Amino acid sequence: MTANPKPPTGDDETQARHVASRANLLPEEEAVGSDNPQEQAKLILEESEDRTEHPDPDASSQSRRSSSREATD
Repeated sequence: MTANPKPPTGDDETQARHVASRANLLPEEEAVGSDNPQEQAKLILEESEDRTEHPDPDASSQSRRSSSREATD
């Protein structure tokens, strides 16, 4: 007996549209090429979502303190 795959949810469909849209390579990506634009897009979007959900406060320019000398360099 084979399990039926679950039907796509609205979130799955939205993610699929985002991946398909992001799989269109940017000019700089076209210059170097991509073996698998769909997988590349999926990974980029997953990393972006992770950074959005779990921001690194040390990497934020708004939370970082700098001296006036560093700001003018």
